[in-house]
Amino acid sequence: MKHETGAARGRAPRGQAKTKRHAAAASAPVTMVGQQIQEDLVGRGIRQWRNERPDLDSSGKAVVGRLLRLEEVVLRTINAVLQPLGLKYQEYAVLATLRVAGPPYRLSPSRLQATLLFTSGGLSNLLKRLELEGFVRRSTDPKDGRGVVVKLTAKGMRMADDAMPRHAAAELHLLRMFEPEQREILAQLLSRMMVGNAPELGPESA
Repeated sequence: MKHETGAARGRAPRGQAKTKRHAAAASAPVTMVGQQIQEDLVGRGIRQWRNERPDLDSSGKAVVGRLLRLEEVVLRTINAVLQPLGLKYQEYAVLATLRVAGPPYRLSPSRLQATLLFTSGGLSNLLKRLELEGFVRRSTDPKDGRGVVVKLTAKGMRMADDAMPRHAAAELHLLRMFEPEQREILAQLLSRMMVGNAPELGPESA
């Protein structure tokens, strides 16, 4: 009779209520650490949003908020492994991009900018610093006398080859909590999100 009275007053039966609590817990923004469940920084922010503005759907923060926060974490990690070589990520990115372009290891500034994974309004100043260090050399484009190309020097090649294993190891360290299959799924989802919002970042043919 007590169960019937509770149901009549709008309360769910005990088993059903327990199921709902489990479903809510499963959807909460938490991270498994060993046997503990810890709520991360973004999760706490989402909880505050839901408390203060329940009229808004703030679920997008579960992904976007973490991407924004992780940008700083990623750059801090990569800069730390490049610091012994005297490089920052943006400087390294230019050298690595020229290195993987293949022989003759040169690109036009516009092509270099389009290939870099970051947006730099100060690419000219960045190239100037790298040129002063002897890592790159700017010269007239042999295919177009009016254009300029940026070429990796022998010194820049050595620096790129020294830095690239450090960078690759740092990336794997950042993903150490995922199995290979999970990394692949995450990569596919991020690619879909990236191309869906910025088609110009998709296939080159597009």
